[in-house]
Amino acid sequence: MREFWKKSWFIKLVSLLIAVLLVIYINSTQGGFLSQGQAEKTKQTANKTQTIKVPLQVSVDTDKYYVVGYPEKVSVTLEGSTALVTSTVNTQNFRAYIDLTNKSIGKHNVKIHVNGINRQISYSLNPRSVEVDIQRRKSTTMPIQIEYNKSAVARGYQLGHSSVYPQQVEVTGARSEVDQIDQIVAKVVLPNGIDHTYERQVNLIAEDHKGRQLNVVIDPATAKVSIPVTTAKKAVKIKLEPEHEKMNKIYSLTAKTKYVTLYGSEDDLAKVKHLKVPVDLGTITASTTKTITFNLPDGVVRSNPRQITVDVKVENANDSKNKNN
Repeated sequence: MREFWKKSWFIKLVSLLIAVLLVIYINSTQGGFLSQGQAEKTKQTANKTQTIKVPLQVSVDTDKYYVVGYPEKVSVTLEGSTALVTSTVNTQNFRAYIDLTNKSIGKHNVKIHVNGINRQISYSLNPRSVEVDIQRRKSTTMPIQIEYNKSAVARGYQLGHSSVYPQQVEVTGARSEVDQIDQIVAKVVLPNGIDHTYERQVNLIAEDHKGRQLNVVIDPATAKVSIPVTTAKKAVKIKLEPEHEKMNKIYSLTAKTKYVTLYGSEDDLAKVKHLKVPVDLGTITASTTKTITFNLPDGVVRSNPRQITVDVKVENANDSKNKNN
């Protein structure tokens, strides 16, 4: 057995086998590390393109000048490594701006600049330049007017004196625009058939004498509008009107409530002198108490109370004659 292990051909065969296994192992491990490194490198160098909208800032002496014509935002397309582009989009720690500090009053086409973007990121703008109009700045204080559809109020109701808070606002803009202002308006659209006081926070609009909206800044931009919707009221006496009386009965009616308050428009209430309340006696054969919900006169929207209690006394006609005799 010892002689077998000492044979040279066997030792050579084992050595060769070990060498092959070592080569396979080394190749597999190096290949794994290489693949991982290449993946990391690919991941780091992968590019990304993304477009975002950012506010357009204006460098100008705002105490003297007012600028119109430029968009509120511009589109910036970023291109670079995925990590840098994603970070830039999330933080937006750069700005797009136009510099008007050395520009005179009038219209200008100015280039949009960007600063704060990492140098490893390329970018493009849309638009690249904008047309602006630099004008003298003007501020003034003006009262607020209320406009609303008065015909929307329900029948029997009337509109009270409307109010707005605040009563006046500060208006700022280009002098040419501010000088055209005819009124600052709070426009209210009342729902049809409204029967209650209307209160809303309303956007304010600057209009010229033709009703065209002007491009100015109103501070505050909204106002609270209150439009009372009420009814007139009138107290009237109740007049009981018996119906369907039987010939052999004598009835005596007494209302526990003498007056009723009616609500409606002043014109409709003026036509009501008293409230007629029919009392149906057709089914009454003995003294009783009857609760009656009465009809409202034309133009009257509600009443207080809405129903009355009537005491009904009933006697036979023959019994009444005998008492008199």
